[in-house]
Amino acid sequence: MEIEAQANLDKKLLHIGKLIAELREGQNMTQGSLAKEIGTTQSAVARIEQGEQNLSTEMLSKIGSALKKDIVHISNGSINFKIEGGHKLSGEITTKTSKNAAVGLLCASLLNKNKTILKNMPRIEEVKRIIEVLESIEVSVKWNGDDLEIKPPEHFSLKNIDYVAATKTRSIIMLIGPLIHIAKKFRLPHPGGCKLGSRTVKPHLYALEELGVKIDIKHDYYEISSEKIKPGYAVLYESGDTVTENVIMAAARTPGETIIKFASANYQVQDLCYYLKQLGIKIEGIGTTTLIVHGQKEIDTPATYYISEDPIESMLLLSAAIVTKSSITIKRCPIEFLELELLKLKKMGFKYKILKHYKALNGETNLVDIKTFPSKLVALEEKIEARPYPGLNIDNLHFFTIIATQAKGQTFIHDWVYENRAIYNKELDKLGADTILADPHRFYVNGPTKLKAAEIICPPALRPGAIILIGMLAAEGTSILRNVYSINRGYEDLANRLNKIGAHITILQDL
Repeated sequence: MEIEAQANLDKKLLHIGKLIAELREGQNMTQGSLAKEIGTTQSAVARIEQGEQNLSTEMLSKIGSALKKDIVHISNGSINFKIEGGHKLSGEITTKTSKNAAVGLLCASLLNKNKTILKNMPRIEEVKRIIEVLESIEVSVKWNGDDLEIKPPEHFSLKNIDYVAATKTRSIIMLIGPLIHIAKKFRLPHPGGCKLGSRTVKPHLYALEELGVKIDIKHDYYEISSEKIKPGYAVLYESGDTVTENVIMAAARTPGETIIKFASANYQVQDLCYYLKQLGIKIEGIGTTTLIVHGQKEIDTPATYYISEDPIESMLLLSAAIVTKSSITIKRCPIEFLELELLKLKKMGFKYKILKHYKALNGETNLVDIKTFPSKLVALEEKIEARPYPGLNIDNLHFFTIIATQAKGQTFIHDWVYENRAIYNKELDKLGADTILADPHRFYVNGPTKLKAAEIICPPALRPGAIILIGMLAAEGTSILRNVYSINRGYEDLANRLNKIGAHITILQDL
């Protein structure tokens, strides 16, 4: 995937170079005279025009001024961050509601024939893609401030599903659980989302077939049939979040008792269970690895549900405070999904204080406010790896990578789940990190290192993109992070929110 991203960049640079050459020649300007205008050499201009030179924001602006043409607006509309690093953060920032919980609840709302209002829905790209898919099959979706109202139609148009939006999100696969109660046969596009290597859907197939669902994998879609849905006993092939949610949703409207073993007990799964309980579905074992779902044939209950806060965003904010050596207060942190992360950080030397405990608006999730303090860190002797909840969250694992750049000693990050995520972390070397990629799963960080500004293309994966952004906050000088769509998939208005606590991030478009 890294090779694919580089190939796409090379094509864009070649396109930009050809346009610059055409504009220059149209004004009877030589490469040498253009070079003089923009303060570089003739050979550099030649490389630019041949697509062999990376281009910064400043250079594009200079070329545009010299050629009297706005070069900045010749590409595909990507969003980019210009980050002036090295500034301390201060003040308070509030954790937003969870991406992963939100997309699961959007899918689950189709189980309810009545209206569902999801409160404090995050306005992120991942949510937008799911909404586009729902609207394409005739679901009514309306924003009311930060709340989202969903009302399924009398008749779904599954043949009109928005394939483009669907293939941009991994979450699309969770529509199988609710849609089997709407159509006996239908097709669903293969999921997209973060490019993290091999991500098999076999656990979904193995679990759902225990409930009578048959899934045939075609070249670019799944063919799903569910002629005889029945309650069952599903032992999950792996304790994944989305597979657990899929089986829960399938079981919710299957009359009888369905037992799910080796279920994920993670935060988004718990949120889904609390929502379904509000709809009248009895679920035993919430927060454990054995769930018993007592399904019922119909759900027709008006519902208003408050989505809980995102522990992964809380971890991002903690990481930003740590690497910038800042004292900030992070509000509304879901503490039960951060306790192990905080313990490991404490053993590294991180100083923090929990200010108060309280419940989330859903009445279930436990929240705290955390105040951070500048700290001197040391590397842990033990490897840092993720496990299913209550282990360290897989999405929080790589925040330790950027944190480790500021810890004395060598930190070993073991990502046994994904093949590509550790590879993307090598981009931190461009910021001055000292890292070793032993193989696609083992990553070492030597610290502490002084981070420096750089220009980097954001990886096509949410968490690796986020840690590069955090590193740029600490790196003195001006950095450019190009094409931040993957970050916007999971974090709402992150740049502006960080700016309110002292970051210096400028949002640029069409670079």
